[in-house]
Amino acid sequence: MPYSIGIVGLTNAGKSTIFSALTSIKVPCEAYPFCTIDPNRGLVAAPDPRLQKLAELIKPEKVLPAAIEFVDIAGLVKGAHKGEGLGNQFLAEIRAVDAIAEVIRCFENAEVSHPEGSLDPARDAETVLFELMQKDLETAEKRLDKAQKMLRVGEKSAQLEADLCAKMKTALEQLQTLDRLSYHEDELPILREMKPLTMKKRFFIANLGEEALSGQNLWLQKLEAYAAGKGIKVAPFYGKVEAEVHELDKSEQELFLKEMGIERSGLLEVIRAGREILDLVTFYTAVGGKELRNWLVPRSATAPVAAGKIHTDFESGFIKAEVITFEDFVRLGGEAAARKQGAVRVEGKDYLVQDGDIIHFRFKPKIV
Repeated sequence: MPYSIGIVGLTNAGKSTIFSALTSIKVPCEAYPFCTIDPNRGLVAAPDPRLQKLAELIKPEKVLPAAIEFVDIAGLVKGAHKGEGLGNQFLAEIRAVDAIAEVIRCFENAEVSHPEGSLDPARDAETVLFELMQKDLETAEKRLDKAQKMLRVGEKSAQLEADLCAKMKTALEQLQTLDRLSYHEDELPILREMKPLTMKKRFFIANLGEEALSGQNLWLQKLEAYAAGKGIKVAPFYGKVEAEVHELDKSEQELFLKEMGIERSGLLEVIRAGREILDLVTFYTAVGGKELRNWLVPRSATAPVAAGKIHTDFESGFIKAEVITFEDFVRLGGEAAARKQGAVRVEGKDYLVQDGDIIHFRFKPKIV
């Protein structure tokens, strides 16, 4: 399954426009609240110059790039945690994604109303965060109540969950996000089940208007200052402009962006930010020279876990991994030369996959 990033934000922040620009999928993006009701989904190939270089050397029949799924989720308003607007649906969809890309409106447009009546990127970010925290508080309180009832009837095993939920409740009541707390290893399975919203990695997409092309954007500066204080990454994105650019042939898109004064596309900025906050690395497989692929895994992934990304049988039957670095593969001109030069390493179950590894997995086939 690809990693998923939920595109969230206040109503009329331009989420659907950003989604269209990212995925080239046409979705409704009219200027009225809750235009997006059911989440739209789109897969975007992660740009990777190394994959292109390997393809030039190997000349495979197929090149299959890793993809990231973007989910365009219904707009949020104040009181979403109480069910205002499409709040409950909104928050349920966020729980299912791996990371959050919060679209912050940084453009002026009298024809597109702002739910608060004025632009203020920091305030908008705080509004979304508050709603996430309140939903987590509601979840923690319900789980705490259930655990305490179990304790009263003699279920001592509920003590761990009761203590964890009480700790979470206290933090959230003090407006502290749950990613700021420390947790014991035995609490982690409960957290994975609960999927707290304020433990998800997030970054901001600054949705800029065409007016920002001609000079400094005050709203972007304010958002970047706010984000710096929180340690949150900001990906600038000319949403409306780039959505229009994607109407062009791919050969014309880069040229048009440069003519508009956009040196780096918003797509690249968003993919980069998403990979960084999820702390993903890339490894490659080339099956008999026929199929070249790249794969995204967490930086802490062991060789068997990476093998499981390809197929569960690869993980369960893992024997060893034969590894070549990207640099050695390119320098020596391919796998055959790398083997002759002794540049192929044999790694076991404890090996941590490194960014740029080219791996051939050896595994014991499952007997049916």
